[in-house]
Amino acid sequence: LHCALNMETVEMNSVSLKRPHSEDDVANADEIKRQKISQKSKTGNDSEQSIKTVTEQPDKSLLEDMKNEIIPNELSEDQEDEELEDSDEDGDPESFADMMKHGLTESDVGITKFVSSHKGFSGILKERYSDFVVHEIGKDGRVSHLDDFSVPVDDEDPPEETFTILSEEDKQRLEELQLLKNKETSVAIEVIEDTKEKRTVIHQAVKSLFPGLETKTEDRDGKRYIIAYHAAGKKALANPRKHSWPKSRGSYCHFILYKENKDTMDAINVLSKFLRVKPNIFSYMGTKDKRAITVQEIAVLRITAQRLAHLNKCLMNFKLGNFSYKNHPLKLGELQGNHFTVVLRNITGTDDQIEQAMHSLREIGFINYYGMQRFGTTAVPTYQIGRAILQNNWNEVMDLILKPRPGAEKGYLVKCREEWAKTKDPAAALKKLPVKRCVEGQLLRGLLKYGMKNIISAFGIIPRNNRLMYIHSYQSYVWNNMVSKRIEEYGLRAVPGDLILKGATAVHIKEGDVDNYTIHDIVMPLPGFDVIYPKHKIGETYKEMLAADSLDINNMRHKIRDYSLSGAYRKIIIRPQNVNWEVVAYDDPRIPLFITDLDKLEGKPLPVPPTDGKFRALKMEFSLPPSTYATMAIREVLKMDTSIKNQTQLNTTWLR
Repeated sequence: LHCALNMETVEMNSVSLKRPHSEDDVANADEIKRQKISQKSKTGNDSEQSIKTVTEQPDKSLLEDMKNEIIPNELSEDQEDEELEDSDEDGDPESFADMMKHGLTESDVGITKFVSSHKGFSGILKERYSDFVVHEIGKDGRVSHLDDFSVPVDDEDPPEETFTILSEEDKQRLEELQLLKNKETSVAIEVIEDTKEKRTVIHQAVKSLFPGLETKTEDRDGKRYIIAYHAAGKKALANPRKHSWPKSRGSYCHFILYKENKDTMDAINVLSKFLRVKPNIFSYMGTKDKRAITVQEIAVLRITAQRLAHLNKCLMNFKLGNFSYKNHPLKLGELQGNHFTVVLRNITGTDDQIEQAMHSLREIGFINYYGMQRFGTTAVPTYQIGRAILQNNWNEVMDLILKPRPGAEKGYLVKCREEWAKTKDPAAALKKLPVKRCVEGQLLRGLLKYGMKNIISAFGIIPRNNRLMYIHSYQSYVWNNMVSKRIEEYGLRAVPGDLILKGATAVHIKEGDVDNYTIHDIVMPLPGFDVIYPKHKIGETYKEMLAADSLDINNMRHKIRDYSLSGAYRKIIIRPQNVNWEVVAYDDPRIPLFITDLDKLEGKPLPVPPTDGKFRALKMEFSLPPSTYATMAIREVLKMDTSIKNQTQLNTTWLR
């Protein structure tokens, strides 16, 4: 988990407000490069363009997460949040807006164009996490809903009594034994009202609720006890109980996970902790936002629906339901997309502006930019680290991850970076980190193990997905910039030399075929060794942009295979499906403006908004394919910069 990437909600008083040692000049270098490329690619005004591209920025900002600002936090669920310092030892604390001036804006990552012609207006996104609801759309096109808590009846399931026969004290002792938390080698449970049936239920309860423990019956002092003990030492914890699973039942229990204000991996870590299993027995089709209510399908290997359903009694912010047994897990990316229900509060637009904006979203769509969350939230964007990896510049990779950086960071990270800058000693810098699981901690441990002359191996200690995230971030940075150039140059119509997909193969549009295609057919490549580029000015602009970064577009294979980029194609305009909207009045921002799956199951009535409320909200619904960003659709509606930097600079009154 990257300290500077994994976005969590942290109270303002737990941010270290360190003044920067120096301005980050890498961003300036990027700006100069972008200007050079821009000068080579002149703007094209085409009279045939049916819709104007709009580049003016609005004068107010989107207040995404203003009350609970997104800033770095790498802590896992079971780690205590450390006490962090509020201020600099030698000066007054900076305002949060001052700190965030070192963050990114949309234009820093190539997000500069709009496709609609309406005038922008302001609104607050995610004022409450319940204003943003995501329902996964499965590969069969069905939208996931939590609407059934019942458990499939199965003759093989242990009796219901299994879950209630053990006292809370027994469960506590058994858990400590199972997790080897004390020196006891066994736990004795006295059998009150001894019968064979009762003993059988206790045996079943221990084995099904505490995988890894075995049981036997013993007589002690005229009383009968069930003795629980470790069968195979620590390894027993890792494996679901294979021998107790009926052959007739599918090996995977599929269920709907409803979660609030938690990201998918955090949720799975919590479920595994409660079930006492490893997280890797869970599978899913996509990760969902943290600051939202989300509904998605999950599959788990050889855990009964009965056990999962019992978690509903003890979990906060989660509900599990719609259980079924199947013979297959879920695969990442197998979904058709996600359906979003979003409330934008305190909107300023007129009814006409809103109608125009929403009609445009439905009919034309939005530019399929990679959203701000793809690039990190601190003064060192992830794409810069990705670029250094592709350049094979490992000293730069190490420096970008570990050097002191201006802006909002936790106190211990600031100290760790200062120690590194001062001593270049991995052991000394590690001592400043109470949390070793963040990328900084993992890299330092790698340097300790492999030495400063083997940064490649040290970096390899970081989980593969995190390492690849950096280079994918660089690809996204290039793609965003190139799409903005393409729209600036040729507008919103297909032109000769553009790319379209025929099946999975990209082909160029020929002069005579242009009228057969629209802007919605056009794709553009993420740079790599297995893609082709447009046969017009933008094809050259790709080469120039990579050359400015000392990369050769014709040689995207890396000597380390993991970092070789094959590339991919991405639609440049996305037209959302199932677009609906309404404007509602409200007085109290804490009152929800729509009903969730859980509200329905609990029989809560639909909220009735006042007809003459002080504020107006835009309630909108739309479906998007995978790997597209709802924030970019909302940006097109409001015409606003969705970056934290822009929000905090223009809207800091909440801090006072």
